Amino acid sequence: MRSSPGAGLLRGILIGVLLGAVFTAGFVVRGAIPSLAAHEAVIGENLPANSSAEQFPLLLEAKALIEEHYLRPLPNQTTLQYGAVRGFLGTLQDRLTYFIEPAVAASESNVLAGEYGGIGVQVRRDEAGKFRLYPFREGPSARAGLLDGDILFKVNDQEIAPETPQDAADQLLRGEVKADSGVKLLVGRDSGETLERFILFETIEVPSVVWRVLAEAPELGYIQILRFTSRTPEELNDAFEDLRAAAVKGIALDMRNNPGGLLLESIQVASAFLPDDKIILIERNKSGEKQYAINNSDKISQKMLDLPLVVLVNKGSASAAELVAGALKDNGRALLVGQQTFGKWSIQLIFQLSDKSSLHVTTGEFYPPSRAQLDGIGLTPDILMIPDQNGRDVELGETIRALRKQIGS
Repeated sequence: MRSSPGAGLLRGILIGVLLGAVFTAGFVVRGAIPSLAAHEAVIGENLPANSSAEQFPLLLEAKALIEEHYLRPLPNQTTLQYGAVRGFLGTLQDRLTYFIEPAVAASESNVLAGEYGGIGVQVRRDEAGKFRLYPFREGPSARAGLLDGDILFKVNDQEIAPETPQDAADQLLRGEVKADSGVKLLVGRDSGETLERFILFETIEVPSVVWRVLAEAPELGYIQILRFTSRTPEELNDAFEDLRAAAVKGIALDMRNNPGGLLLESIQVASAFLPDDKIILIERNKSGEKQYAINNSDKISQKMLDLPLVVLVNKGSASAAELVAGALKDNGRALLVGQQTFGKWSIQLIFQLSDKSSLHVTTGEFYPPSRAQLDGIGLTPDILMIPDQNGRDVELGETIRALRKQIGS
């Protein structure tokens, strides 16, 4: 018996929900997503052609009436299917379970790739309000002679005023990668030296971890995790080695505006700061409860257990970043400084559908070792701070003071 178009629509929805997946909205699990073709034969055999008519008779009835009586032209079948999927998901009343059309799904994938056109430099405003530059290792800015802590004065002869928004300063240093496309900089150093450079734009692969010895507190190391990727444990190990070689006495771990990333790597990062007998995470899903214990990465040669640690967080710290911060806080390893975190303590899977659209589905919740319910609430820092209205990094200043107090300097 031949199935109706409506039956095919609903069968597509049911098949899509059975596809392979990766964690998103904070958590991602590596690996290829199985295609629809790989599942059609098995699923088709177990899904009778009339099953959608039996399970969703009102939908097919409404579809038939619309096709027969509606005054105006109907959208195409793809648009109708997308509408049906969104209506189906809308009944769940879960803002984190949603459907993404192919073009948007592709754009999301590009964002996760972590690439852009620019000069390979991180811009940070210090506690005094100055824009400081921190070149990515081996990137165009580093090759042009820029150094950590250089002060940004001008971009293309345009003066960078103290009130310039952070994102505006970032955007001035990015652009399309093409012949002779770049940016002219005037920078200064605390020594009084100034230098001018024209730096060509290149495709920049954003590192997941950046680090340095703090110029304003040379006894302290600074590690920022931008997001959790497959490279994070290896990059964190490089940070550990450099900062130990510099004989720092404390670590500021910055996870502000870190949206999350890979689950395994985030557990390995937390493990790198904790003894082997600690719990990192508790997950609850339809199958029950699972505890995640320490998982040491073979890419990290020596854990960082001996130095005082303070973690910076804010409202942009979400999911995997909250997992790490919560594990370090609950195990008494670190103080938290900053603002309340985002409160993303549920797990979503991305299911890729046959036309490259995707379905994001909530499949579980997770908790810190204390088992506190934090989804929609977030972590409360030990030292709660109000962001500076002029964008000065007062949180880092407070972190330095907290670390100096711990090490007695």
